[in-house]
Amino acid sequence: MASYSERNDPRRGKKQRPPQRPHRRGETPSEDWIWGWHAVEAALANPARGQPNRLLATPDRARQVEQAFGRKVTVEVVDNGFIASSLPQGAVHQGIALKAPPLEPADLADFEARPGAVLLMLDQVTDPQNVGAILRSAAAFGAVGVIMQDRNAPRFTGALAKAAVGAIEKIPVARVVNLSRALEELAEAGWRAVGLSGAAERDLHEALDGSPTVLVLGSEGEGLRRLVAEHCDELAKIPMPGGFESLNVSTAAAVALYEASRPRQ
Repeated sequence: MASYSERNDPRRGKKQRPPQRPHRRGETPSEDWIWGWHAVEAALANPARGQPNRLLATPDRARQVEQAFGRKVTVEVVDNGFIASSLPQGAVHQGIALKAPPLEPADLADFEARPGAVLLMLDQVTDPQNVGAILRSAAAFGAVGVIMQDRNAPRFTGALAKAAVGAIEKIPVARVVNLSRALEELAEAGWRAVGLSGAAERDLHEALDGSPTVLVLGSEGEGLRRLVAEHCDELAKIPMPGGFESLNVSTAAAVALYEASRPRQ
């Protein structure tokens, strides 16, 4: 069985008073936590995370942790209100929250330029929900990794981790200082960059040839920045015969990843 702290342990004959202070000394509610069952379960199962710093769970969720991980994980058994008071307002925590060591970022050299391989590069996509959904699509369609700037990018905790539903544990993410220089480095390693732009002349399926490809997506408002677009080998658009002008960036990423994952000669 999982190793529990003794506070409010459901297995004890006498129910103990729940703790009165939700934070350790000096702590305030923050997005350093990962919350939601699937996100926490994936983080606990990832050996790259190391030992959890702190795990809060309701009695029912604690039993789920016990069933999944045995005595490997120490759980503080608390009530929903205790967990909610430790997290940002409105966090849908589903009765569980985790503080764990951050994942080490990937390096560009880790991405092997093999035929059919797909990388995703995000140019100033900053909304956590969108980035989380994009990571989920990247995992679903077999992308080998995601590249983001080390600034102007959300942290891989909180709402982002919840939206990713565990994908942050499966997709290597490289954070770089300069996306244009990263594209130069990837080109030298054998990658071909295709930037998505609604103003492009060719459709995406025409621009893809099965070679190692970096799909480059910009923010919803401004799209790709000029210098990043200039470092792409080609710009392409997702055809929209319905006539609607644009897609949400996470939806565009899913469509582009699906198209890029299709077998090509």
